[in-house]
Amino acid sequence: MKLPVKHILACAALAFGATMAAHAQQIVIKFSHVVAHDTPKGKASEFFAKKAEELTKGKVKVEVYANSALYKDKEEMEALQLGSVQMLAPSLAKFGPLGAKEFEVFDLPYIFDNRDELHKITTGPVGAKLFTKLESRGIKGLAYWDNGFKVFSANKPLHAVADYKGLKYRIQSSKVIEEEIRALGGIPQVIAFGETYQALQTGVVDGTENPPSNFYTQKMHEVQKYLSLTNHGYLGYAVVVNKKFWDGLPADVRGQLEDAMRQATAYANQIAQDENDRALEEVRKSGKTEIYTPTPEERAALKKALIPCTRRWPAASARTSSRRSTRLRASIRPSSDPRSSSAADRHTASRRTFRALQFSGRASC
Repeated sequence: MKLPVKHILACAALAFGATMAAHAQQIVIKFSHVVAHDTPKGKASEFFAKKAEELTKGKVKVEVYANSALYKDKEEMEALQLGSVQMLAPSLAKFGPLGAKEFEVFDLPYIFDNRDELHKITTGPVGAKLFTKLESRGIKGLAYWDNGFKVFSANKPLHAVADYKGLKYRIQSSKVIEEEIRALGGIPQVIAFGETYQALQTGVVDGTENPPSNFYTQKMHEVQKYLSLTNHGYLGYAVVVNKKFWDGLPADVRGQLEDAMRQATAYANQIAQDENDRALEEVRKSGKTEIYTPTPEERAALKKALIPCTRRWPAASARTSSRRSTRLRASIRPSSDPRSSSAADRHTASRRTFRALQFSGRASC
């Protein structure tokens, strides 16, 4: 039977209206970050976007803006708090300037011996407790994502501690990392991540510290002749959302997004080491940067030089007043003088910090 034209048009209008209504109800999450697509964070954010759309059956669309396309790292935290962007994955150092000084512990040199130690913190009660520090600032923490352990680079060989003296180093904003560079005799310069290549190219700074994946994907090997595999510190990220936006989501959608984030976190942490290994191999194959592995003696000397950073960290957190913070600060002071500190002393200091963090996660405030 041939339907009347009016009937066909009415059905078409209803279908169009239903499509438009569904589109209007779609929740859009702008996810901004400052690194390249082909880094561990870049790949994990795309993975999350795909899973979020899949698990919510299209109710949620995650728009990923990589490489500082939406906001630079100095701007993105304010944008999140204002609701201009819904989701970020900043480095853990970004939370210290917000007043959450406890996050500075992740910047301490040689604080974790391996990823297993690290994950006891980030996936346990301590990591959850740290996230509660952000909620009064309108930020909700969802997950910790790995990048990797950092290496130093410069346009001169970096073998002995004396080689770092007088060099200007690009760092992210972190009082702990500032102390670290000063302890080596260097000059710290806080520069936005997206501006680092140009700063290295033009000589504004002499060197930097990064995991290999960031070093390679930002093409720093084109403007840095030497890379030293110091593995002196950890760089990780926290995936965070605007708390008001998150709390306003329907409960079922929020649960689906939490599932997507769990899967994305497992993926991020699984690929992080592989991506850094691959990046290091690509740097080596480029022939533009000489890669150096410090001797055990050189590594011990570097650790000894950086011990003062661990000792001075409590002073950086002096403004916190809870009993938990007091216990934490008291527990991380190494028992020996840094001038005579050995690798064993550093290891003891790091273990104390690690245990204090575990304790702080159980303590009530």
